[in-house]
Amino acid sequence: MALQPSLSPFVIGPYAAPHTLEFFYDIVCPFSRKSYANLRSVLEPKFVNGEYKDKLKIIIRLQPQPWHVASHFCHEAVLAVARVAPDQLLNYLDVLYPVNETFYDIPASTLTPVEIRQKLAAVAEPVIGPERLLAVNELLKHKSTPNGGVSVTEELKYCIKVSRQNSIHTSPTVLWDGLIQEQVSSSWGEKEWTDFFNAKVSA
Repeated sequence: MALQPSLSPFVIGPYAAPHTLEFFYDIVCPFSRKSYANLRSVLEPKFVNGEYKDKLKIIIRLQPQPWHVASHFCHEAVLAVARVAPDQLLNYLDVLYPVNETFYDIPASTLTPVEIRQKLAAVAEPVIGPERLLAVNELLKHKSTPNGGVSVTEELKYCIKVSRQNSIHTSPTVLWDGLIQEQVSSSWGEKEWTDFFNAKVSA
């Protein structure tokens, strides 16, 4: 599936690879957190950079779930880091997912949007450094128009439109070469993914 150029940091592996594995993730979803951990510990080293190098790429798709009050803000922060520090995007996700409970509904219910964004920025600072953090904070400031969003709102809209267009409802949802793979579980480890790729990789 296509990806707009500004979201290229969300691609793991060679963009021209013949096969594409897509993960639709919500930052505050515990199952997305589990799946992402497996992506980093199993899929990326063993398959994308190993056995299926040059044959497989992964695309991380942002899938904010509207029933989670802080999800929108979490995905704005991820998009801002992707723009300012694309080389550190995955490292930011590596530190954000383990603390995602900070942004669950009840912990976030007493925070203002500004306070939530400040907490998300605090998570990013050790990864991207203070100078690039200033640029991230600028992207997360409201525009001058009362209802215009922030500087990464258009990218967030794109992510949501892709999900809606493809009838993505739950997170994580996994696509292989554009088709939803209902059998894939967030608990899958090396054995399950090995069996999956043995059946699917043809190029």
